[in-house]
Order: sequence, then C-alpha cells, then structure tokens
Amino acid sequence: MRRRLLGVLGALLIAVTGVVTLAAQPAQAAAGFTVSGGRILDANGNAFVMRGVNHAHTWYQDRTPQALADIKALGANTVRVVLGSGQRWGPDNAANVSAVISQCKANRLICVLEAHDTTGYGEQSGAATLAQAVDYWISVKSALAGQERYVMLNIGNEPYGNTNAAAWVADTKSAITRLRAAGFEHSIMVDAPNWGQDWQFVMRDNAASVFATDPQRNTIFSIHMYGVFDTAAEINDYLGRFVTAGLPIVVGEFGHNHSDGDPDEDTILATTQARGLGYLGWSWSGNGGGVEYLDLVTNFNAAALTSWGQRLFNGANGIKATSREASVFGGTPPTTTPPSPSPSGTPSTPPPGGRQCTATYAVTGSWGGGFQGAVTVKAGGAAITGWTVTWTWPSGQRFTNTWNAAVTGSGDAVTAKNLSYNGSLPAGGSTSWGFTASSTGTNTAPTATCAAI
Repeated sequence: MRRRLLGVLGALLIAVTGVVTLAAQPAQAAAGFTVSGGRILDANGNAFVMRGVNHAHTWYQDRTPQALADIKALGANTVRVVLGSGQRWGPDNAANVSAVISQCKANRLICVLEAHDTTGYGEQSGAATLAQAVDYWISVKSALAGQERYVMLNIGNEPYGNTNAAAWVADTKSAITRLRAAGFEHSIMVDAPNWGQDWQFVMRDNAASVFATDPQRNTIFSIHMYGVFDTAAEINDYLGRFVTAGLPIVVGEFGHNHSDGDPDEDTILATTQARGLGYLGWSWSGNGGGVEYLDLVTNFNAAALTSWGQRLFNGANGIKATSREASVFGGTPPTTTPPSPSPSGTPSTPPPGGRQCTATYAVTGSWGGGFQGAVTVKAGGAAITGWTVTWTWPSGQRFTNTWNAAVTGSGDAVTAKNLSYNGSLPAGGSTSWGFTASSTGTNTAPTATCAAI
C-alpha cells in the first residue's frame, strides 16, 4: 500500500487491485445525448468523444466569453464549466447558467455543467451534499430545459473525500433518481469519490448498479486522474474495466503534475485516444493554492500557453490532433477518432479489386511485460460495408484485452472483424480498434492485412 498527502484535488493512493465484473444496460431514447454500449452518442446518433478542458466560471465570470472563444479556437469540442450551487460559491442563478449555455453554443462547444460545492464532502469544510446539488439543479431547471442536445449535467464535483466514501453509492443513486423524477432528460455525469480519484474503487465496483438506477440508462462516469494514476498499468486497468463492461467512462479532470504525485499524462492521452474515450484537462487558467502549474494558459491569455497547455492542445494524442466537433452543430464527424500513428505503425498493402481497405498497426503505450496498441482501418476509393484485419504475431505477443472489434486468435495468428457499428465506412473513411497485449523481450510489430466487403 502506498499513501500520499493530497491537495484540493487529491486523494490517498492504494495500489490498483481486485477484480470486478460490470454489466451495462441498453440505452433508451432521450432528447439529446445518449449512451449505447458504453459509447456516447450525440442527438444525431453519431459517436461523440469529448476533447476539451475545464473552465472555472464561477470565480472568473468576466473571463468566460473570451475563454470559451479561445478554447474553441485551440480545437476543443467540449468545455466543463465550474458553477457554484450556493453552499460555498455562487449560487450561479438560472440567468447566469442560461448565459453560459448560450456562449457555449455560440462557440460550438458541448457544455458540461458541474456544481463545484460538493468537492471533498466529509473532509472539506462547508462542502455540499449531493442532495443539495440536486436542489440546485432543480432551481435552475428553466435554463437547462430544451438544451439536452448541447448540455450534459455533472451532478457534483468530486463528491466525498476519503471519509465514508462508500456512502457515495446510495447518494449518487438517489441524486440520479431525483433528477429523472424532476424531468431532466440530459445525459448525467457522475464524479468518483476519493476527491474524484476512486482509489478505493467505490465507483468502479458499483458502476453497473448505479447505471441501472437511471431509468434512461444515460449516466456517464467521470474519473479524475492525478497522482493516483501515475503508471500506465493503473490507467489501463481502470479505464479498461469500464470498456470491457460496456459502461461509459471519461477522464473528467487530469493534469501533468500534482501535489499528490506525477500523473502519467502521456498514457492518459494515448489510452483514451486508442479506446475512443473522452478527456477534459484541468484547467484553462486561474488556479491558485499551490497548483498554479495546472493552468493551461497564463493569465487567461490564449497566446501564452504553458508547457501543460502545449502538451494538451498540441502534443501527441492532444486536442488539436484528435478533437472532432459534435455533429449537432452541423459538422460531419468521422466514424471514430483514429489514434495518432506511432513510429511502429505498419501500413498494409491493399488487396486488388473494387472494395479495398488498409490497416495500420501502432503501439500507443508500453510498460514492463505489456503494451497497448491501436489499429486504424481505412477504406480505399470506394465505400465498404465490413472489414477483416489479419496478422501473425512475430514475437509471441498475446492479447490481454481488445475493444471495438471482434478478435479471435489461434497461436500467433490473429483475426479481427468489425462490429455492427464500425463496419460501414465511406470512401477514404476510417475507424480504429484497440487492444492491450503481453510481450516478452522483443516486441516486433506485425504486418497487418485488411480485407474489405
């Protein structure tokens, strides 16, 4: 067991252990975003992957209009907006919330609204309960009604510190039930306890039952990754369990450094990209209390990106390279967001004939005895309705997990076929599937071949 002292956003660390099996339920129709098979779909039924940042609106309201414009200009498709519910900050009333939503929409940004007052309940003096957060959302419902296509509702930021975190389960279920009974049709996002980092795995181990509480099956789980998530193994294990269970998970906050340890931001970015998961970096500007290094820009100046800002916006698997605007704003997103190729990427040779495809194999992260990879499938000059990727492992590698493809193997031989939602690709269109695998010593990349129908 390892323990560290944490700051405002932190938690104690316990090494990742344990096994849990989660079960997802099918999504039901809603007015805006929905969840299906662990994937987030926008109101047009297109897959949506969050690529954005957090903005501390409640403390810097005069900065919000320019901040949102700048965040969009740097390529983001989502902004998570800090609101005060009145227990510690604010309250940001219905008119205020309505103005924020209008500004998000004007900048073609999906707006994730969160009540920040719940942060560290049980340990933070004056922190709000989740029940009080629900009271707040009901009080501003007039601003939210009819905005389901553009707004997600994050009930409360980092509810529960490290004290009595198990109570998160019942309180979260009650909050979801009350919001639905009050008529909210939005996708609901729930943060983990333990200051958002879930080192006790309360959210992870109870996610299926929490998801089933929502009659709309439209709840999204949010993990905050700071010092608890300082190794690739921890990041891949945590996110991978949700993906395997078919439950929606996003990294609602993360940084490149923190008082509780050094987050592995490279793996967070690579893993979310390979698995088609959303992320929202903390935060645009205005941090204090010793975590000023988490500012993405200096003094709200978009021309003054910090090193963290450069990494998140312009680095590998960052916002500029991977963000796609939500189709509700009129754009046409690709079927998926393919990962950035790595030096180990090996394009296949397309087969002759009419319908063709290529497959590019890439290693997106590695650790002792294992690695993570992604395969990008791209249609040729004609549309295709399905694809099959094959290769032979050259160094005895073996899969430990796969997603977004039906994968079978016999010895070193690998066959991966499309799933129902990612087989049809337009001419030149692409999709991706990912995996984790074991390796011993040499990890030579195989040569992938793609066959299209």
